[in-house]
Amino acid sequence: MKSISFVIFLLFTLLATVSNKAQNTAIYDITFTSIWNANDHTSLPAGAHWSKLVGVTHKSTSTFLQVGALASTGIKNIAELGDNNVFNDEVTIAITNNEADQYINGPNLGTASGTMNISGLVVNRDFPLLTLVSMIAPSPDWMIALDSYSLLDASDDWKISETIDIFALDAGTDDGSDYNSTNIASNPFESISQINGAPFNGNKIGTLTITLISILSTENLPLSKVNIFPNPVTEGILNLTYFENYSLKNIDIYTITGSLVKSIVPNENINKIEIPFLPPGIYLLQLINNEDQHLVKKFVVE
Repeated sequence: MKSISFVIFLLFTLLATVSNKAQNTAIYDITFTSIWNANDHTSLPAGAHWSKLVGVTHKSTSTFLQVGALASTGIKNIAELGDNNVFNDEVTIAITNNEADQYINGPNLGTASGTMNISGLVVNRDFPLLTLVSMIAPSPDWMIALDSYSLLDASDDWKISETIDIFALDAGTDDGSDYNSTNIASNPFESISQINGAPFNGNKIGTLTITLISILSTENLPLSKVNIFPNPVTEGILNLTYFENYSLKNIDIYTITGSLVKSIVPNENINKIEIPFLPPGIYLLQLINNEDQHLVKKFVVE
């Protein structure tokens, strides 16, 4: 909910001037928050951690994994070893076949609880489905996964903000029953399934929050040629660099929760914004030019 008010405002102003079907590209921030703990999940193994959160944006459902279906070699290797190489190859083949748009190479997490963040993920309307996966480590073949989650809603608009409960899954490729079981390859492989028994007891292991940051369209492309720097801001000045000849009509700065903290009506092209009053945090800079084209960029104040 934290950024819904601002993004609704942004969408309203964008939709007033741009057909939604022309909005070909959206930018999202994604955060996985792990709550893996001994109370809810029986116990924690020594060295509990998460492999890299990797994924893909694509166009067809269940292309890379599906609960109730057998795991591919790429998914097997992630679930058993935290090895993403074959999965990356599977994504590359899908990109070549125009079924996928990009491989997502997210961070890992060296502790049981904490967050993994994927910032500024650019999503093309032709590939609106999101698949993500990470190994629960150590484990025989346990993982978390998001399968073919559409970032478009029932009205074909970009979703604004979603929080999804995440549960532990068994990839069905190893018969081990506890965190440190020796390798016991399943023969034959079983389908991917949620782990409702020990050690996870059917309890959620985390949440995945997906937040829309901005929408770009064909009409927005000139404004996308604005750079801001330095980012993070350390000395109270945010600089703007233009790559097109146009004038800005309005500059607004919002907190990440949607509160307007500064609005500027420039008399001419402006190349710096003085913001020494802003406390450390994450902010959104909205630029509007004389053609009512909009651009939102995120920046950090340290």
